[in-house]
Parts: sequence; structure tokens; C-alpha cells
Amino acid sequence: MHKKPLISVITVCYNSAEMLQRTIKSLRMQTYKEIEYIVIDGASKDNTLQVIKENQDIINLWISEPDNGLYFAMNKGLELANGDYLIYINAGDMFYAPDTLEKIFSNHQDDVDIYYGDTMILAQNQKEIGSRRLTPPKQLTKNSFRWGMTVCHQSILIKRSIAPKYDTSYRITADYDWVLSSIENAKKIVNTNIYISKFLSGGLSSKHIMKANKERFRIMSNHYGTPIALWYNFLMLFRLIITYIRKGRL
Repeated sequence: MHKKPLISVITVCYNSAEMLQRTIKSLRMQTYKEIEYIVIDGASKDNTLQVIKENQDIINLWISEPDNGLYFAMNKGLELANGDYLIYINAGDMFYAPDTLEKIFSNHQDDVDIYYGDTMILAQNQKEIGSRRLTPPKQLTKNSFRWGMTVCHQSILIKRSIAPKYDTSYRITADYDWVLSSIENAKKIVNTNIYISKFLSGGLSSKHIMKANKERFRIMSNHYGTPIALWYNFLMLFRLIITYIRKGRL
């Protein structure tokens, strides 16, 4: 019988006391207990630090200090992690169900580098909207990401030994580059065929679409080459125009 792996769950937050409470509640409900919980706070001005201190029975490691942005904070969490696998569940995000990690690791094999699954989108009132537009492929490969981030970082568990640091030259879409780099480092990737997480709609990249698209083009050029990046970005633009025409917006 394989020893249960330790899972480092990393939460990055800033001025998000209420949302952090939701995430902590989700952690408390997990039936899988081999969890190391790490919280990286960017020196919040609200009650976030109080929430952290009130939940130190479940939070193994935490930092509250100024940082240079989201991905700098994520790198701090990565450097502190001791787990066999790690997953980022940021403030406001939650595991899909209390037995999510139990299901994933009930038949764990030591040679698996990445586990992945689907993501449920939540409205601000926490009601389920549905799955993301980009759904996880049956078998995740590097080519799965040519159309975008088909698996988001809230729904992918990566073996710590193969996880790179986030490239902080990307301010909005470094998670796209991070997951792609992890896939390139992986030898065995397993589809869990379950929802792994829930996350609130309206993330960082959706608020800065133009800048995010420029960063994605750079990332695609680095991982696939510029000709392929140009071709897929053209196709995505064409599909977007067709969608707008069908909806009568053009």
C-alpha cells in the first residue's frame, strides 16, 4: 500500500478576509488529512491577518508582508512548500467537494507527476454558473494549451519536484506559463475526471484582456514558436469575431 502523499495547499490573498474564510472552511471540510496549508498575505489592511491568526490550527505556515504582486506571492508559497504535490487555492476559491482530495489520492501512484480535473465557476453570490468555456482534455498534453488554459491552476496538482517558479515578468498570465512549463517537465499526467475546484468569476486576466493577450502571445511564442503563436492567435480572433456576429454585436 502506497503512503498517502502530503499535499501543499497554497492560498495567496490581499484584503480578502471574507473570501479567505470561505477557502479555509473548504480546507476544514476535506476528508483527506495529509494537507500542509500555506497562506501568503500581502500585508492586508482589512481583517485578513486576524482571520489567519484565528485559524492557525489548520494553517501550517503563513506570511503577511508587502510583495510585488500575485506571482511573487505564489513563488513565496512554492518556496515554503514541503508537500509531495502542491495546488494553489486562492482566497475565495474552494475545493469542489469535501472528498475531492480523497478521491484523487485513493488510488495514488508514486510515478504520477500531475493530476488534473474540471473547474466550476461561481457567481459573486457563490451560486454555480457552470464549467469554464475551455474544458479539460481527455489526456492533457502540451498541445492542449494551444487554444488557451484548458486546465486552470485551481484544478491541477503538480508534483513539487517538477514545479518551476512563476516567471514574474508576466504580470497577468504567469499561471498559463507555469502550467505549460510543468506539463513539459512531467512524464505521467492523470485525468481525475472530477471537478476539483470552484472559483469566482472575474479573475485578473478578465479585467486586463488586452495586456493578458499580449502576454499569452509571448508565452505561446516561447513554448510553441512564433509561427504557431501567430496562427492560433489569428484563429482565436476569427472565432471571437464569428461569435460576436452570431450574437448580433457586430
